[in-house]
Amino acid sequence: MRNYIFPLLVLCISLYGCGNDFPHNDKLTSTELTFIDQNNTEIIFSDLIKDKTTLIGFIFTNCPDICPMTIHNMHLVERRLSEEKLNSIKFIAVSFDPNRDTPEVLTKFASARNLNMDRWDLLTGDDLSTKKLMDEFGIKAFPDDTVYSAEGKMRYYFIHTDKIALIDKNGFFRKTYSGSAPELDEIISDIKYLGD
Repeated sequence: MRNYIFPLLVLCISLYGCGNDFPHNDKLTSTELTFIDQNNTEIIFSDLIKDKTTLIGFIFTNCPDICPMTIHNMHLVERRLSEEKLNSIKFIAVSFDPNRDTPEVLTKFASARNLNMDRWDLLTGDDLSTKKLMDEFGIKAFPDDTVYSAEGKMRYYFIHTDKIALIDKNGFFRKTYSGSAPELDEIISDIKYLGD
């Protein structure tokens, strides 16, 4: 009997990994939603993520803290993957402030952060499409107080979910991470697990 234990253990590890209980959630249902990208081009979300492992974050460009950190961390993941020649991963940022975050604003936001637009898409859209996509990922955003500087410049805020999400090549939402303080090694390991 003992002679069979080691081969069975090796087989289990090879089939299931070292205890990697990688979530396999339901397939996204809101993928046919239409958005506008930073180039003012209308795109269907499902076309954007088709056959691509995708990392997605939800932001508003006027955010003073969490959103820039989220994009920065996604950018760090992109750089690490590039160093390992894993270049087919798609990066998407969706604005939950579509009335202010126009394609022009998104372009300036991307440029200020030196994003590689061959791999990134920044999306804006109508309130309904944005809300439906946010619901798929469990993202919440609520307007907060608007304040004015001494010079009279308006500053507005949202209280919102701090989350990055991973989508596999088949359109399944697989996992979420903190946007502002993720474990980058975990994200990269998960992307490799799903395949480039």
